[in-house]
Amino acid sequence: MTVVTPKFGMGASVLRREDQAFLKGLGRYTDDIQPAGLLHGYVLRSPVAKASFTIGSTEAAKAAPGVHLVLTGADLAHLGKLKSGVMQRQPDGTKAPTRDIPVLCRDRVNYVGDAVAFVVADSRALAQDAAELIEVDYEGEDAASGTATALDEGTPLVWPELGSNRAFSYHIGDKAKTAAAFAGAAHVTRIEFINNRLVCNYLEPRSAIGEWSTQENRFVLTTGSQGVHSMQYILADVFKIKKNQLRVITPDVGGGFGPKSFVYREHPLVLEAAKRLGRPVKWAGDRTEHFLTDAQGRDNVVTAEMAMDKDGRFLGMRVDLLANIGAYISQYGPFIPYIGVTMSTGVYDIQALDVSVTGLYTNTCPVDAYRGAGRPEAAFLLEKLVDACAHDLSLPVEEIRRRNFIRPAQFPYRTQTDRLYDTGEFAGHMDRAIEQAEWQAFPERLAQSKAEGKIRGIGMATYIEACAFPGSEPAFVELNGDGTVTLKIGTQTNGQGHATAYAQFLSEKLHLDIDKIQVRQGDTDELKAGGGTGGSRSIPLGGVSASRAGEDLANKIKRIAADELEASAGDIELSNGVARIVGTDRTIDFSSVAKAAKNPDDLKGFGEFVQDECTYPNGTHICEAEIDPDTGTTEIVRYTTVDDFGVTVNPILLAGQVHGGVVQGIGQALTENTVYDEDGQLLTASFMDYAMPRADDLPFFHFETRNVPSTTNALGIKGAGEAGTIGATPAALNAVTDALYRAYGIRHIDMPATPARIWAAIQEATAK
Repeated sequence: MTVVTPKFGMGASVLRREDQAFLKGLGRYTDDIQPAGLLHGYVLRSPVAKASFTIGSTEAAKAAPGVHLVLTGADLAHLGKLKSGVMQRQPDGTKAPTRDIPVLCRDRVNYVGDAVAFVVADSRALAQDAAELIEVDYEGEDAASGTATALDEGTPLVWPELGSNRAFSYHIGDKAKTAAAFAGAAHVTRIEFINNRLVCNYLEPRSAIGEWSTQENRFVLTTGSQGVHSMQYILADVFKIKKNQLRVITPDVGGGFGPKSFVYREHPLVLEAAKRLGRPVKWAGDRTEHFLTDAQGRDNVVTAEMAMDKDGRFLGMRVDLLANIGAYISQYGPFIPYIGVTMSTGVYDIQALDVSVTGLYTNTCPVDAYRGAGRPEAAFLLEKLVDACAHDLSLPVEEIRRRNFIRPAQFPYRTQTDRLYDTGEFAGHMDRAIEQAEWQAFPERLAQSKAEGKIRGIGMATYIEACAFPGSEPAFVELNGDGTVTLKIGTQTNGQGHATAYAQFLSEKLHLDIDKIQVRQGDTDELKAGGGTGGSRSIPLGGVSASRAGEDLANKIKRIAADELEASAGDIELSNGVARIVGTDRTIDFSSVAKAAKNPDDLKGFGEFVQDECTYPNGTHICEAEIDPDTGTTEIVRYTTVDDFGVTVNPILLAGQVHGGVVQGIGQALTENTVYDEDGQLLTASFMDYAMPRADDLPFFHFETRNVPSTTNALGIKGAGEAGTIGATPAALNAVTDALYRAYGIRHIDMPATPARIWAAIQEATAK
């Protein structure tokens, strides 16, 4: 009998197993959990961006109806701060000092939303009412809120003792080599732009439940996260306890995108309150708190230059990047601009590079990883600059790219930032995207738009990103007594479809229906270590480990079955939950195999893939936009992506990841913007003022892959969770800029290219 690869194996478009429960409202999120005796917490937050303060009295709050506890900074002297351990070395070899996040502020606040007190009561409403009775005297000071002006003379200092708003300085590249390239250049193109700040806005706002077990002498934290083990490690440090004195549990999670990776103040607050009160304490944030306090993304001001020869070939690149990191150093905050600039040269063969990064303190919410974490910023910078170079030299945008691509014969290719690309056929996916987007017929569509009083543009971005960073994600699999299989792994699904994708790897090795495979994540008691979800690592690392664990278990099942069937293990095949002697009808089902095992370890499989280098997904995005010049309204009318993800695990899950990323990228390009006024007040603190992209803002996407398997990854997978965001933002803005340039000679517009901005730019150009 020939065993056919199950329909659920790698490459199959298996629908998400998770969706039936979610569609029926049966998901179980943190705020759905109601332990017996539950109390509710509320954080009193600063209404001003910068001030010294004193708390006059908390007695009225403590005496308010239903109140059980009021905590201020003075009550938490025994707790450590929330620290970052990722500060990179500066050019002089030192690491800049950090400004860590206190659980509650003691005498100073540094941004609107900074935490001042924590009130616990019978309900959130009662806690909020009581918080308003706390007497806080703020001595307000002038704030620093702008990225571009943070270092200007006269700008208030966020941390006066540092003597500057400079948080850190990084440098990558060779200044002398780059200076020589510029000195010998026939052409130099220079651009300046803003990479606008974003609020994540996952569907499920953050929440947390703290419990204290007197019997076990330990904490239990239940919260939405992107990985429980890093939270356990950080919080153990805050409380100065051993890791095993804290259990962290994550149930269903409604979106993460980076900001749910972090430990926030509410996590230690609910734990501390629960221990003091001997009852569970829940904090559930609302959307306004999300806008004010959840780590935000991007926020760069950039100047970039490209040196070229007479034929438009890139000789050298120079970048000066200002990165706003907010009022404190967030968990991964200093690493985000650093990892971004390591991708500065993208898909191009650029032999000289000089990049300077300056991190800036401002009186704003801390900035950290948001989908792509530095790589979207790098891709936007480069692809905007490449388009400007093409315009300066009167070259087609696709031609200047073709002339400068790293050629297949050059791989493996080491960049000027020491990135080692293993594979790539950049011209191949660009040509395919051009074909699918009907690029050559664009003039006909442009003419039709003109006839209707509209303007039209087409833009592209060819990107490469680094993901699935070096490391591993061990997988543990076990055959249960009922013949089902359980996988335990330390990543954390936030909506990506892990329960489906991981089950596919096991199904392929065990020849078992995926409905009989359970994936368990999110409990430090069940698994002692795990790297969590981030950097598009779950499938490239965890998937390979799951596959190896499945193979390990399959071999053990065959050995047990062989003993029971009195055959050789080499003669046993697995199919549909049974083990069979090849060519016969003699079988034993998996549940009987489980009962026959003499040692519980014989029913357990383990797999671990240790990856030494990143994977490098890449691709081409082409966006076509039509603009109404009378209103400035932009409509994305066509969108094409051709990506190289190495090997596809599940095409339908992959398409979902790309679609979601593209929407987020278009959102940054056209609608989303986080705005603080000069006093540090957040002006875009709700959906009334912060415009998220909607379904009717977008066309149907054409998505396909042109894959070149990775040689870094054991299964050839490159990762895909963030790639859509990385390619979409420059493609969308390049399309808008192309339309404005064709019609009005406008070369630049900052993101987001809102109707108001576009209309104003057209009016200014028309007046000139």
